[in-house]
Amino acid sequence: MSTYQVHSIGTICNNENGAYVQLDPRVIPALQALDGFSHINIIWWFSHFDNHEARSVLTAEQPYKKAPETMGIFATRSPVRPNPIALSTVEVTHINYEQGIIHIPYIDADHNTPVLDIKPYTPSLDRIENPRVPEWCSHWPKSLEESEQFPWEEEFNF
Repeated sequence: MSTYQVHSIGTICNNENGAYVQLDPRVIPALQALDGFSHINIIWWFSHFDNHEARSVLTAEQPYKKAPETMGIFATRSPVRPNPIALSTVEVTHINYEQGIIHIPYIDADHNTPVLDIKPYTPSLDRIENPRVPEWCSHWPKSLEESEQFPWEEEFNF
């Protein structure tokens, strides 16, 4: 098994002041030319689930109400996985280039979650016109925008 070294480039702030990414000062120059992109992909670390027990889980017992009884962890968005890496596509509402802050409306990460990388969302690489999904989740929203009003709490068994 290979080992890789990854360093956080900042943290996610998700509190009463809103949601934003606070970059480490050393990487602020990497923000150059990010303006104009409406969305970014944030790669972050499920730091609360980074332990031997969580990394050993390979299956989940029906995490979604209409899903198969047992699912492989790679077929879920669970934070419990061999490598606790997450990917979220978020809208950029404002960038403070001097302070290294990217304001976003929402992200499904806890306050002080480590950020590993940021990539611009580009439809030519990130958008699939006609994706296929299993029948059990085919009624889920077809876009991030539609997801805002979807009753997600009715979909999960936890």
